Amino acid sequence: MKIAVLGAGAWGTALAAAAAPRHDVLLWARDAEQAQAIAATRSNTRYLGDVALPPSLQVSADRNAALAHARGGLLIIATPMAGLREQLQALPDDRPALWLCKGFESGSGALGHEIAREVRPAAPCGVLSGPSFALEVARGQPTALVAASDDDTLAAAAVEAFHGDALRVYTAHDVVGVEVGGAVKNVLAIATGIVDGMATTGLNARAALITRGLAEMTRLGVALGASVETFMGLSGLGDLVLTATGDLSRNRRVGLLLAAGRPLPEILAELGHVAEGVYSAATVLARARKLGVEMPITESVVDVLEGRVAPEQAMWRLMTRQAKAETQLPT
Repeated sequence: MKIAVLGAGAWGTALAAAAAPRHDVLLWARDAEQAQAIAATRSNTRYLGDVALPPSLQVSADRNAALAHARGGLLIIATPMAGLREQLQALPDDRPALWLCKGFESGSGALGHEIAREVRPAAPCGVLSGPSFALEVARGQPTALVAASDDDTLAAAAVEAFHGDALRVYTAHDVVGVEVGGAVKNVLAIATGIVDGMATTGLNARAALITRGLAEMTRLGVALGASVETFMGLSGLGDLVLTATGDLSRNRRVGLLLAAGRPLPEILAELGHVAEGVYSAATVLARARKLGVEMPITESVVDVLEGRVAPEQAMWRLMTRQAKAETQLPT
């Protein structure tokens, strides 16, 4: 199978590397110097350290060549959420595509499938998501993902492209649920990082926050048309647990540094990579409020990110909320 991956960040490079030993894969980098460096050194040191890339992986800064390479094959968009609209707009109207980005678009507040519906309503599309650190995928460590699309042929192509000994790919039709899980877990990971970074808390607090965060995620997803079952799967609970507790999580790192008293601009400059939860938090909250969905953890994260309350104040505000039933049955 011919595969083109648009975007040579950590995740795009890792997936391209995972598929290259078995398929004809071309990785597109926006920056020509970066493309030349990756091709010459067989590594993407900025994002994946010294992990060696397969000799067969092709790298190019020619976007037209990448699109031509994937004609009749599989096209993967691996840019951050901020670049998804641009990439979709530049595709031929009928070209199927899967994206890897997780979040809500700044400004419009749209999820990936909502952008695709607006830009290319007739083209098959979907998302590849799940609990996955790019570095571990690049190293060939065991990982499971879910390819969600209304188009069974496109989902099956993702399985053919990436399913192997170390990478397992499931399929799903609930694109909304998979995308909500991938977006909201980043915000909740910031919250968990804050709690873990505070000297007065412990593992009990972490477990409570992750569990109640999952409830928030599920409420928003169902309000947007998702299935409850999706949030018990890889793109819901699985991705939340990984991102909220794993040391490779950028969003968790943001929370830890906020708890240590570091200013957000300094944290982001030090991080050097995109932490989608920082950019998605306010949008998640805005969409929840519009739908009448209560998301107190997300609200507290937004207040901390925007400087209205200190991290410790936000945590205690959550703990002192009025007691209520854990679950609310529909009426």
